[in-house]
Amino acid sequence: MDITTLIVITIIVFIIAFSAFRLFDVKKKKQKLELERSARILPLYKKAEPPVGLTAEDVLPFAQNLLTRYDTFLYLRELDQLNLFPQEYYTIVKGAESSLAQWLEFPTELDASPDEIEHVKRVTIDLNGRNNYIHYEVFKFRVTPPHQAAESGWILGVVGPFFDDSKPYDFPAATFSRVSSTIDKVTPEEEVKWVHENIAMRR
Repeated sequence: MDITTLIVITIIVFIIAFSAFRLFDVKKKKQKLELERSARILPLYKKAEPPVGLTAEDVLPFAQNLLTRYDTFLYLRELDQLNLFPQEYYTIVKGAESSLAQWLEFPTELDASPDEIEHVKRVTIDLNGRNNYIHYEVFKFRVTPPHQAAESGWILGVVGPFFDDSKPYDFPAATFSRVSSTIDKVTPEEEVKWVHENIAMRR
């Protein structure tokens, strides 16, 4: 076996080993994140058990928190107690905001929750020129050091698609963000177009 072949085989083995490690590492982090998410609303689980029962005051802090809002809504819906969910957070924008924050936490994405997040605008697309509209909610967010994305500043994130009859907390199948899509480089309309064509239309 000559030296060139040996080098090529070594590189291939290294790539395979690294890919396997990365896959295992990501899977492990996702499992840990899922456990953390369940733990965040554990106090609600405990209070929901008789004879205590949940109150609107119990729910409010969890609805206010970006990282527990979405799961809190789903849990209350499961309990058939959505009357306890605060109305000011029962909007498509508030649901989309929480969905984006949770999505960004994934190890394959930003691997962190944003330190700041703001709703920018809704961008609407006419699918076929016949007033068949779909909507995307656009946010800007940023993280602080030591996260490596801190130097990017404000980054755009897109959540959707939503339809005219969509309800708050309907599942947004095309939640996405590219770290390179900062507000000084890409417009909300451009980012929605990219997400719609490359994410939503391929699912």
